[in-house]
Order: sequence, then C-alpha cells, then structure tokens
Amino acid sequence: MAMDAHEIERMIKAALPDAAIEIKDLAGDGDHYAATVVSAAFKGKTRVQQHQMVYAALQGNMGGVLHALALTTSVPQD
Repeated sequence: MAMDAHEIERMIKAALPDAAIEIKDLAGDGDHYAATVVSAAFKGKTRVQQHQMVYAALQGNMGGVLHALALTTSVPQD
C-alpha cells in the first residue's frame, strides 16, 4: 500500500508546523517521492539531524509504507 503525498506533508507539518514543504511523486507510483522541507527548527542542526527530524515525523513509515524519499532540508533564507 502506497503513501499519499498529502499524508506525508500532513505528518511533517504536525512535527514541524512552520515548515514549507514541496513533495514530488518521482515515479507516479506513490512509492518514490522527493521532498524539500524548509524549517527554522533545522537551525543549528547538521544535515543528518535535519533528516532524522523529518524521518521521525513520518512515524516509522519510512522503508515500509513509504518506500523511498529523496530528502532535501534547509533553514529559511533571511
């Protein structure tokens, strides 16, 4: 069972309410997505820590219902 892009966005927003999120379905199959997440919560965090925050927001769905997620994270530009 695939995961809907809106559900991915909802879960990330729940954990990172200020996040600007862009999600693309890479293969059109609901299993392979690319996400760009911009959040002030990432400030002072390494890229790995930022990605871990997003994966935590997905509540264990990564690698299961959500097969692949190409992730880009950053802090907002001033």
